[in-house]
Amino acid sequence: MSEPSLDEPKEPKRAFFYGTLMHPRILQHIIGNDGSHLRFSPAFLPGYTRHKVKGATYPGIIPLSQSMALANRELAPSEKVVRGTVVEGLTEEDLEYLDDFEDIGSDEYARILVVVHPLAPFHPMSTHCEGEDALIALHSSSIPENQGDLAFGVEVDTYVYLEVENLEAELWSFNEFVKMHAPQWFDYSSRIQS
Repeated sequence: MSEPSLDEPKEPKRAFFYGTLMHPRILQHIIGNDGSHLRFSPAFLPGYTRHKVKGATYPGIIPLSQSMALANRELAPSEKVVRGTVVEGLTEEDLEYLDDFEDIGSDEYARILVVVHPLAPFHPMSTHCEGEDALIALHSSSIPENQGDLAFGVEVDTYVYLEVENLEAELWSFNEFVKMHAPQWFDYSSRIQS
């Protein structure tokens, strides 16, 4: 059996995005390409919640136990999951750009493996809608009430928020982001110019 070459391409990866990167135009801008090699599906992550980051328009996700302490209340069933987009086909270069964007290595985010549940078949990124109403509708599909019966889960990378003290008790809304804040992210530059 031969040893794998260091030059061999690595298997494409999957990631779950739950905030700014749910918008295809922002994702394409951050990875620096049109995403034609990517496929996506709306999905949800159980056991986590998505909160507003203080003074920012982007969110952070934390485990449910931390969220209940932060919110200081019992959460509704719909608040005990995070809606987002699972994207497959990411290259190592894509992930490097995403890690840079999420500032991996700082104290703000960490990339971890989680299991998410797709809500629809995967489709090419080129078919992803960008209009406000269509984006909101895509990410408003219903989540099964009895999540314990779900057999289909996909292991993916996602970015969890580490600085719980910098989160608001209020949950973050993708609908509000699309309507009020998305355009300011269209020209975001994560690459530091020397």
